Amino acid sequence: MTTDLSYFGDPLIWFDGRIMPSEQATMHVLTHGLHYGSCVFEGERAYDGAVYKSRVHTERLMNSAGILDFTLPYSVDQIEAAKAEILSRNGGGNKYVRAVAWRGGEKMMAVAAQQNPIHVAIATWNWPSMFDPAERMRGIKLDIAEYRRPDPMCAPAFAKAAGLYMICTLSKHKAERKGYADALMYDWQGRVAECTGANVFFVADGKIHTPIADCFLSGITRATVIELAKKRGFEVIERRIMPDELGSFSECFITGSAAEVTPVREIGGFHYQPGRISEALLNDYMAEVRPQRAAAE
Repeated sequence: MTTDLSYFGDPLIWFDGRIMPSEQATMHVLTHGLHYGSCVFEGERAYDGAVYKSRVHTERLMNSAGILDFTLPYSVDQIEAAKAEILSRNGGGNKYVRAVAWRGGEKMMAVAAQQNPIHVAIATWNWPSMFDPAERMRGIKLDIAEYRRPDPMCAPAFAKAAGLYMICTLSKHKAERKGYADALMYDWQGRVAECTGANVFFVADGKIHTPIADCFLSGITRATVIELAKKRGFEVIERRIMPDELGSFSECFITGSAAEVTPVREIGGFHYQPGRISEALLNDYMAEVRPQRAAAE
């Protein structure tokens, strides 16, 4: 897995309508988003200077903010223009794009903060493959997390909200210390859900199975891969998947803006052989997000 962070951080950030040097893009320590988790974000990929499904990401950012009971002070079109501008000013190319919105602390610092202003920032940085490309078809190893995705009645599960990732960070740290690349999480009822930052798919008898996204985000990459699979004629079944089924699948792969399509060779002692379906969807996805390069090759 990629661990070298020397590439981190482009020199400019879009912050509340202005482009400024990253070191000047600061906020007060008494910020509601820091203290109470009122923060939403998007993780996006730019390929050859263009964000894949950019508007879909921005619309989801707006929706996440609404779920957390605040409204962004910029329209979808304004944020789209801001993303394009900051990407261009930072040199274009292949980047990770982070749009983030949060409640400030300028008016009050308490649980209730309806009067606090909403801030928006967009940052970019170079982002190589999340997992070593040469090793990708070998597959990664996943641990099984102790924490579970929460009941939607107990947390805003359908917002891409910063606070929901606390258990993901803890689970991924623990997995990495044990030599795994990531961790598979169950939901609050003990059913297979997703990884710490990616959705999961399984293959059995030529059919693709994936958990119903009813307590976690149905990712934009997840939806894209389902479309690509159906175009190839693969049957995609969204259903409840129980832990005792993990040993019955032949292939497994994860999907996400950061992970793209990454095969899995092990989940907590269960082994898989990355095969033709995983490879086909990996190749189809990369051709989808980088059509000009795929055509040239």
